[in-house]
Formats: sequence, structure tokens, C-alpha cells
Amino acid sequence: MRAVQISQLDGPASAQVVELDEPAGDDQVVIDIHAAGVAFPDVLQSRGLYQYKPDLPFVPGGEAAGVVRSAPPGAHVRAGDRVAVLTMLNGAMAQVISVPAERVFKLPDTVSFEAGAGLLFNDLTVLFALTTRGQLAQGASVLVHGAAGGIGTSTLRLAGALGASRVIAVVSTQEKAEVARAAGATDTVLAEGFREAVAELTGGRGVDLVLDPVGGDRFTDSLRSLAPGGKLLVVGFTGGDIPTVKVNRLLLNNIDVVGVGWGAWIMSHPGELERQWAVLEPLLASGKVAPPQPDLFDLDQAAEALAALENRTAAGKVVLRMRD
Repeated sequence: MRAVQISQLDGPASAQVVELDEPAGDDQVVIDIHAAGVAFPDVLQSRGLYQYKPDLPFVPGGEAAGVVRSAPPGAHVRAGDRVAVLTMLNGAMAQVISVPAERVFKLPDTVSFEAGAGLLFNDLTVLFALTTRGQLAQGASVLVHGAAGGIGTSTLRLAGALGASRVIAVVSTQEKAEVARAAGATDTVLAEGFREAVAELTGGRGVDLVLDPVGGDRFTDSLRSLAPGGKLLVVGFTGGDIPTVKVNRLLLNNIDVVGVGWGAWIMSHPGELERQWAVLEPLLASGKVAPPQPDLFDLDQAAEALAALENRTAAGKVVLRMRD
């Protein structure tokens, strides 16, 4: 089979397509992969900067979609099923993978392999962020940074279906504003001067939730953009710098800074993946939430796909087509 492999920690350019042996089943679900998601942790791992450092060489990728080749007795999927799958950390960017059955999810007929490969990490993270951690209330307002990226577009697609009445997208360019509006933003503002723009849009009140996968120097203005009792949801730091909080700011308007560690949560809460999918799947199947529209690359463009995330040129979720 063909797979993406990283054999040295030189960044996205080190990703090469190689021939590897197919995995054995060993009481796991074996899947012929048609598309694989690309995420920011993959970029960090290519430089040895992620907290989990796999031994070299390794196959990157934590999510994919394809067709079940075989499944162990008693599994909830069987040969021929269209599925999305989580490997969690590595191994998804290969044409055949094997994973435990609890990390395999039947795809609704309305969701393509390309969309299916790009929805689990982002959509389940956002679902967890907005509901479990953010306690999103009906009619609430949400501000999302990095709104044209994978997490951002997932937030724009999901927030309204989960009860938000207004979803404000923070973007760096007018081109990315168009991506955000297509994904479901009710309003768009540029990152430069976003605090003032949000204040004007909300009549000075601010927003109930800020979802921030970027971090960096916009963090303080995000706190200042919260309405009284609001929450800032910390999802990641794609901006590079990890901000600090002057906790006196939390007292002024009774606001919260809330960590969103989806991976740590599901690893410590058995059955949580199934519970989250049981919420998300009907929204996708019914059309209440549209499937993602990923930024697609061919398998031989794996290095370019990783670089698109690092350089912030990607629009939406990045996905590799694993087969012709």
C-alpha cells in the first residue's frame, strides 16, 4: 500500500509517499482508506514540536474515511460499510489501516469520503467545546478566531444548530471572510481591530462565548470582547505564542477562561466518543449541519497539504485523497 511517511523532523517538506506493508487485522477493523484528514498536530509532529513524539519513521494522521474491509465478530460495523475513523495520533495517512471498533463510525449517505475524513477531529472538538465546556445557551452569541480554518469552519457550521443566534467570524483577509460566510457566519470582522468591530456589532455588550484555536497576541482583546458572565474557550495555539492571563480581568465582568482538551477528555471518559457521535450524526444525516467542504490535495501532494496549514494558506479543513 501507499502511505505518507515522515523520516526526519524537517517540517512539512519531510513528508514522503512510500510503499509499506498492509496492516494485519488482529481483532481490529481493517479499512480501505479513501481520504485522510490533515491537522495542525501533524505539522507540529513533522518538526518534533508536538507533546507526543512518535518514533521515526512514522505515518502521520489522526482521522480518515473509507470502506470496511473486515471487522471482528460482534463489531457494530461490517465489510462494505462506509465509515469515518479515528486513529487519534498517527497512522491515518495510509491506504489501509486497522483500528479498534470503538473508533469507527458509520458515515451518513449524505457525507462523502472527503468530507468524512475531515469532520471527526474538528466537529467533535467543537461539539465538546460549545456544549460540555462552554455550556452554550439558546440564543447565545459566539465569536470564533481562525474562522476560515478547520476548527473555525466547524464552529460556523455547528454553532447555529446547537442554539447560537449569532456567530461572528474573525478572519485575516476578505477572501477568508467569504469562506467564513459560506460556512455559516452571520457576521465577519478582520483580525486587525476585531475588538472594536465586535463592540460595534453587539452594541457594546460583547459576546457570550469566544472560541479561540489561535492564541497569541489577540487573547487579551478576546477577554475584553466577552459579555458579563462570558467564557473564552481555549482550543489551541496555531498562532505560535501561548498567552498568559492576568486574572484580575476575570473579576471585572465575572468571565471565565476555559480549557478545551478534547483528546484528554475522551481518553479519560469511556464511551464519550460514542456519546458525541450520537449527537453529531443525526445533525449531519438530517442536513441540519452541512458536511465540511475540505481543501483537497492528492496523496502525492502530502507535503504541500501540511505546508498549507503551517503557512495558513488553507481554506477550511485540509484533506488528502488517498486513492485515484
